[in-house]
Amino acid sequence: MSINLNELIKINPVFLAPMSGVTDLPFRSQVQNFGDNLVFSEMNASSEMVYLLKTNKQVFQNEIFNRKNGPVAFQIAGWDPYIMSTAASLLEERGVQIIDINMGCPAKKVVKRYAGSALMKDLSLARDIIESVVKATSLPTTLKMRLGWDEDTKNAPELAKIAEDNGIKMITVHGRTKQQLYRGIADWNFISKVKQNVKIPVVANGDITCFDSAKTCLRESTADGIMVGRACYGRPWFLSKLSKFLLKGTREKDPDLLEQKYIVISHIDKMLSHYGIELGCRLSRKHIAWYTKSLPNSCQFREKIFAKISFGEMSSEIERLFDHATEKLAA
Repeated sequence: MSINLNELIKINPVFLAPMSGVTDLPFRSQVQNFGDNLVFSEMNASSEMVYLLKTNKQVFQNEIFNRKNGPVAFQIAGWDPYIMSTAASLLEERGVQIIDINMGCPAKKVVKRYAGSALMKDLSLARDIIESVVKATSLPTTLKMRLGWDEDTKNAPELAKIAEDNGIKMITVHGRTKQQLYRGIADWNFISKVKQNVKIPVVANGDITCFDSAKTCLRESTADGIMVGRACYGRPWFLSKLSKFLLKGTREKDPDLLEQKYIVISHIDKMLSHYGIELGCRLSRKHIAWYTKSLPNSCQFREKIFAKISFGEMSSEIERLFDHATEKLAA
C-alpha cells in the first residue's frame, strides 16, 4: 500500500534530513528506535545507483528492507531525466517506499555536475527531471530544494508550483540559498511564500535546534512540518521529543547518562554489523565525538578513541567516560 504523505505529516510532522555521511542505515535505525518519524537516506547519485542496481541485485538490499520502525524516503540526485527515472524505477522494484529528488544540495562536487541546487538555475531541466521520475514509478515522490541559487534568484515558490503540477506529493525547503551554504540564518518567513503557492504539504528545514525554534519555524514558515538535520548529531532521540512537543506540548528531557551510554554502544554495534569491524570502527568515531562532546574530559577521550581499533577497546573507553560523568554529576 502506498504511503499517504498528507496523513503521515499530520500524525508525525518531524522528519530526519538526508545528510551525506550521517543518515546511513545504522543512524536511521537509531532515530527510529525512539519514534516512527519519517527518515531520509543519504543522497545517492542516480548514475552510480543505476549501474550498481543493474549489475548487482543485492545492492541496497539491507538499506531498503531494514525499516522495522517507520517509513524511509530514498533520496536520489542527478541531472539526466532518463537516468533519474531509471533509478527511481529500479528502486521501486527493490521495495523503496518513497522517492525524494535532491535539488537542494549546495556541495561543489554536486553543483558542478549540474545536480542538486544547480537545478534551481534551470527550471526547465528541473521540470523534465520531476516529470520523468514521477512517471517512472507509482511511489509518492517528494522534492527537497533551497530558496534559490542566490538572493537575486529566490525562485523556490515557482519551482514548488512546477513540482506540484507534475505530481510531486510533498516539498521540503531549506531556508537558505545555494550561495549561503550553511552560513547566516535560515529565512523561515520566505518558506511561507512557497506554502502560499502550492496545496501539497510543505516542510521547513534549517536552524531547528530546540523546542522553541521548532515552534517558531512552524509559525513563521506556515509549513505543515519540519525537517531536522545537524541538531540530531549525537541526539537520535531528538526527533521523537520534538514530535511530542509539537503534538502534545510536552518538553521531555534527554535520556540520562546511563541510558545515553547504552545508546552509544548500541549505535557502534550497528555500525560494525553494517560495515564490518575496520570500516565500522572508523566511521563510528564522528558519531562518538558528537555523543560525548559535552561530557567532562571529552577532548582527551576523543584522542584515545581515534587511536582505538577494536569494538571492545572503544566500548571500554565509552564506559569509563560516561561512568566518570555520572559520578561527577552525582557528587
